[in-house]
Amino acid sequence: MTAIYLIGLREGLEITLVVSILVAFLVKSDRRHLLKFVWAGVAAAALLSIGFAGLLKAGAATLSFEQQELFEAIASFVAVVFVTWMIFWMRRMARRMAAELRGKLEEAIKVGTFAVAGMAFLAVLREGLETSILFYAAAQGAKDTAEPLIGISLGLLTAIVLGWLLYASAVRINLTKFFMWTGALLVLVAAGIFKYGVHDLQESGVLPGINTYAYDITGAFPPDAWYAELLRGMFNFTPQPTVLETIAWLGYGIPVLILFLLPLLGKPTAPTPATEPVGTSA
Repeated sequence: MTAIYLIGLREGLEITLVVSILVAFLVKSDRRHLLKFVWAGVAAAALLSIGFAGLLKAGAATLSFEQQELFEAIASFVAVVFVTWMIFWMRRMARRMAAELRGKLEEAIKVGTFAVAGMAFLAVLREGLETSILFYAAAQGAKDTAEPLIGISLGLLTAIVLGWLLYASAVRINLTKFFMWTGALLVLVAAGIFKYGVHDLQESGVLPGINTYAYDITGAFPPDAWYAELLRGMFNFTPQPTVLETIAWLGYGIPVLILFLLPLLGKPTAPTPATEPVGTSA
């Protein structure tokens, strides 16, 4: 649930920032009459994203065991691609995201009200579909089916509260640092999802070595221990992984984490992105 909460918080805050930028722009430019079209686009994107998540779950349930394992492996790899692209994109775009969104909204206003709704719909839909795929991939193997729903719900609710507080200028968060550290954690989460995808390929028979283990430390990490459950849920750590699973986790996690953090740790972080997208002073 911890990993899924992080996904909900990170993706949810991106969504709330996008919405708050659009709303703030319309309010400050005295175009409040267009707000309903923005909210209509946001609502449509949210419903489509939820429906997509349900479709993924329902589609997998109709498959045989081997087909389901293969389907879950593909979903895991797609989720890893999405989260990798997303964290590097946000690192690059955090400083100019507000200006770009305002420019697109200004162009949409010139076209018409439906273009405003469409622009809001597309801006939120991308994040929503990413969230759906990440949620499905991260929720695989959950012992309690309610935990993933609780985790994603709490993450999204936290993001909504933070987004509203940022919009109201009640809090100030250095968004560059926030996205840097949550991005680093998501790299480790994605490494676990990638490892799970390799395990699914082994379960489906596509890859060999399902009984060839890299190590076995089940004595130090009993399955019912809270710390073992936390590591499993957060980073898909298992005390008895296969050789290919271990290679997959290390082969993705270490180089991607280095590439993500290297350009960020060597330079100071400006406070501008904390308040530029939202608030009355933006």
